[in-house]
Amino acid sequence: MGKCRASTDRKGTSEVSAPSLVKMEWKGERRFSSGREGRPPILLDGDGLAGPSPPEALLCALASCVSVDVVDILAKRRTPVESLEVEVTGERVDTVPRRFRHVTLGFTIVGAGIEQAQAERAIDLAVTKYCSVRDSLAPDIPVVWELTLRVNGDGAAG
Repeated sequence: MGKCRASTDRKGTSEVSAPSLVKMEWKGERRFSSGREGRPPILLDGDGLAGPSPPEALLCALASCVSVDVVDILAKRRTPVESLEVEVTGERVDTVPRRFRHVTLGFTIVGAGIEQAQAERAIDLAVTKYCSVRDSLAPDIPVVWELTLRVNGDGAAG
């Protein structure tokens, strides 16, 4: 435990990072509490009743990871996001395991001064370059996105 390991990025260069450590505890039925020690856990439910199912949690992780990068990129451009929502559609295969075969991220971003091209570039960079969750998915799973941009929530921009 606590050892560092080498990892390879998309360009094939290696870097050393500490491993992620989360713990999972069965809570009965098909429910599991998961998270990092000393931090609030999330409840996953294999039936999707008391919390997201594991596949839904994966989609949530993808949307959250990409969104962190989008918010950061737009803030660095001095065009802060006022609100951001992502509707994620994950299409799954019919065979077992029921893996995802296609994911669509539908972004709605509100912010004064954010231009369409800036928001599109931020999303593209987040999805194709920065999001470690996306990069951890099988490369044959397309992740596409759409954007609705609103200025101060009133109307569409650009």
